[in-house]
Amino acid sequence: MGRGKYKSKPTGHRNFSTPEEMLAGTSTRPRTFKKQEVEYEEEQESAEESGEESGEESDGNNEKRKGTQGIIEIENPNLVKPKTLKARDIDITKTTELSRREREELEKQRAHERYMRLQEQGKTEQARKDLERLSLIRQQRADAAKKREEEKAAKEQKKTEARK
Repeated sequence: MGRGKYKSKPTGHRNFSTPEEMLAGTSTRPRTFKKQEVEYEEEQESAEESGEESGEESDGNNEKRKGTQGIIEIENPNLVKPKTLKARDIDITKTTELSRREREELEKQRAHERYMRLQEQGKTEQARKDLERLSLIRQQRADAAKKREEEKAAKEQKKTEARK
């Protein structure tokens, strides 16, 4: 345990290999990564040689990949590969499929239009109730108008009688 105000730093005891030692393979550090790297390079060279002989086996896999993407083959069904199409390759006659939300929105609009058409024709339950209410209100208004006319006629008759 150190004395004093300051703590000793752990970096003082580290040993680093020089690039010359690494190339010569005489460094004291374990060489597992170096061995794996050499094996990988040998595999790549043998794959390139066999690729040249086979011809067009790997036409689609010529793109460079970053990091471990070149080593690890991904089997992800959700991975969407970008599809770049040129203008001349686009098929104009092909119809695009609508998404679920778009389909539901169209169905909702069509159902609403159909319901409004039936509503105008008076074939829905709500339209029948509305028409009944409307006829009842018209009847009440007609009765009220008739009553006002009678009261007005009665007032005028009283006025004419009072003048005589």
